[in-house]
Amino acid sequence: MDQSAESLAALDDHLRGLLQDYARREPSHNALAAEFGTLIDDVEDPFCRERLAGHFTASCWLVSADGQRLLLTHHRKLQRWLQLGGHADGDRDLARVALKEGEEESGLTGLVLDDPAIFDLDKHWIPERKDVPGHWHYDVRFVIRAVGGEVFVLSEESLDLAWRPVAEVAADPASDESMQRMARRWLAR
Repeated sequence: MDQSAESLAALDDHLRGLLQDYARREPSHNALAAEFGTLIDDVEDPFCRERLAGHFTASCWLVSADGQRLLLTHHRKLQRWLQLGGHADGDRDLARVALKEGEEESGLTGLVLDDPAIFDLDKHWIPERKDVPGHWHYDVRFVIRAVGGEVFVLSEESLDLAWRPVAEVAADPASDESMQRMARRWLAR
């Protein structure tokens, strides 16, 4: 086995460990975590968006330095207020992907991985668009904290960005179900 194959195997094993730890902390997501773990070994690389049956994405629960507010994007393609995130594009270190996506989509500097553990998992359907058929996103979510300020820059992926109180997201019936779940989890910590 060459060094790069060893490195990939180590990253895969690390992700498996994170998924197992998440399943222990969130027993209601045990089956979902197991499904994510099985996906790691798919012969068609699940870390690349070209795997049209579904692929890994990474998102960030991007909180203010005091942890009271959350930065949300009004997603251009999905037309909903969601957390920042995106495709792994071959990177098997999904925490690094979440941090990179947070930086790229917000323009914020001074973002840090608040906790190396998985914060949330979500499998969701992405509808067909132009030449891309509908497919599953296996989204692995991490807490990222904005310690370098809160002045964001709008990217082409967003219609808008906004800081919202986490408690408001938890109580908002119009919020995406997974957003409410993450907000309640964050408030209960």
